[in-house]
Amino acid sequence: MRKHLTTAIAAGVLGGALVLTGCSTGGDQDQATPSSTSQHQGHGSGSSTGSDGGGMDHPMDGGPAPAGIEKATSPKYPVGTKVTLTADHMEGMDGAKATIVGAFDTYTYAVNFTPTTGGDPVKDHKWVVQEEIKDAGDQRLADGTEVTLEAEHMKGMKGAKATIASSTDETVYMVDYEADGMTMTNHKWVVESEIQPAS
Repeated sequence: MRKHLTTAIAAGVLGGALVLTGCSTGGDQDQATPSSTSQHQGHGSGSSTGSDGGGMDHPMDGGPAPAGIEKATSPKYPVGTKVTLTADHMEGMDGAKATIVGAFDTYTYAVNFTPTTGGDPVKDHKWVVQEEIKDAGDQRLADGTEVTLEAEHMKGMKGAKATIASSTDETVYMVDYEADGMTMTNHKWVVESEIQPAS
């Protein structure tokens, strides 16, 4: 009799555990859904640290261009032009079809910084424009200059202390493109040498 009772109790405990496990799995999926639709991982130096998701989430909509940025007067790729990206800032970007949604004349920087949210330092983040650097002025900043970022391309970027790794005065573009089945709008930034005509 005790053996049957022990077996019945064990079966009840096991069944309850399975029910609880099933509930918690559904809850995790519900919580994961919003972030998977509003974020895209990537934006590192092309190394594995760039796509580990540790503070590297990138919004699906990059928002408007920063205030004060000057529109390019005669860009190689005008707004509305269909192009192919050759940049590899993010997973799925290299070779992606894109549409130019903004073209600007400014100084553009690759920066090294540690996110304000903690985590591993980000090396060679491409790109941040002059207008996204606090008190940058209008002169090109030298490599090695320490700055404070105003950009919000990813979590932990705004307010982060950064060092200029390199810079360019190429025309810089904001693009809409599709990667990994997701559409990125107003992605900031790709420079002219990272774009080729759509084939």
